[in-house]
Amino acid sequence: MFRNTKYCVFIAITLLWGGSNQLQAQATLLLEEPYSYDGTFAGTGHSAVYLSRVCAETPTELRRCRGGETGVVISRYHHVGGRDWIAVPLMPYLYAVKDPGAIPLYVDAKLVQFLRNEYLRNNLADLAGELGPKEPSNQLAGSAYDRTLYAFRVATRPEQDDELIRILNSAPNAEAYRLLNRNCADFVKDIINFYYPHATHRSVVGDLGVTTPKQVAKSLVHSARRHPEMKLTVFVIPQVPGLKRSKPVHGVIESVVLAKKYVTPVLLFHPLLVGGVEAAYWAGWRFDPTKNAMVFDSTIFDSTISNSTISDPWHRRDPPLTKEQRRFYLESASSLKRDIRQEGVAGWKEFQASADPQLDAEGRPFLEAEWNGSAVQIGLSRENVFRLAAPPELVQDMLLTRIEQELKAKPARVSKRQVESDWRLLEQALDERKAELQERTD
Repeated sequence: MFRNTKYCVFIAITLLWGGSNQLQAQATLLLEEPYSYDGTFAGTGHSAVYLSRVCAETPTELRRCRGGETGVVISRYHHVGGRDWIAVPLMPYLYAVKDPGAIPLYVDAKLVQFLRNEYLRNNLADLAGELGPKEPSNQLAGSAYDRTLYAFRVATRPEQDDELIRILNSAPNAEAYRLLNRNCADFVKDIINFYYPHATHRSVVGDLGVTTPKQVAKSLVHSARRHPEMKLTVFVIPQVPGLKRSKPVHGVIESVVLAKKYVTPVLLFHPLLVGGVEAAYWAGWRFDPTKNAMVFDSTIFDSTISNSTISDPWHRRDPPLTKEQRRFYLESASSLKRDIRQEGVAGWKEFQASADPQLDAEGRPFLEAEWNGSAVQIGLSRENVFRLAAPPELVQDMLLTRIEQELKAKPARVSKRQVESDWRLLEQALDERKAELQERTD
């Protein structure tokens, strides 16, 4: 796809435009934590790139964005529609919904698969093929349900986006995935290097020559330190509470160093080798993607951003909770949970296990199930959580469970604004519960 000639094109454009044209658009490298089998064994995760001024005419044909559109996420896939790369709008890629008001507060495997199937069936049916919990097409939507993502954003110029669109649209787009030298991280490396030649590279020592998502992010951060014109910003996109937490992302050698299942057998036969590798790792190979990272808050995601005025859908980010703030909210949540248990009204987990996911008239998810002999519906998004007349004890238990999961993550991957927003919802549910109890007493 990319040849040496692309560097000539880049240099020519740079010389032509010089410093007169402001860096307005952004390319964002997405480093995604591993989960499931990848989290258990390899731990290298996934890599994709978000382009704020590039949109999709079709999932395999790109164009410049129009007003109100917020760009696409592009990545290389294996066994998805026979294509090498596929472009998915930002919101569906993260949450499998188009409307920010439909992002669920809490998920389980049934709900995640339901939302994915709905989006894929209605928008990517030709590429998705078969739908199911183990199908490769699941990678196309709802990434933030399975894992935490780290975003590394750099400035770009619109004319660069136009040239990239031309290159990707004109090159063959047939599946050519190879694990060792043509994987998702190789694709992202080529995209970032198109904007900033040689900004990212593989590691011969740390990853045995295989390009890994973490190494691409690490090399980009190191390049940005030497080139402030890249205007690098780093932030976290938290995993939506509900499913099992994703694992820390590793490189190839790092997986061996840090994983007991690999270190123990190797140590028995090559203790000096393991000792040397570990010494090198702690001396300089480490890379923490959370360092100095802000937190992106999906509750304030603005789906009406106009690209003619704002090209940054991440324009609102907050610092993560401090240790003191996290401790305060954890203690408050624990105290409240004890009070709820004493009342004997908890039941969210039981209700969720038996409920069926559905969408309301506005396309926002809710659960429906039999509860205490009656059909009960509970809204799952901020927009409908109090609109379906659900028992307030179920709502408060769901919100408290969400808050607990947000606060238990180490390091903190939630901001004070996010916790306060969730806490206000919880207080509203508590007030409705008190009102209900008062009515019964009267």
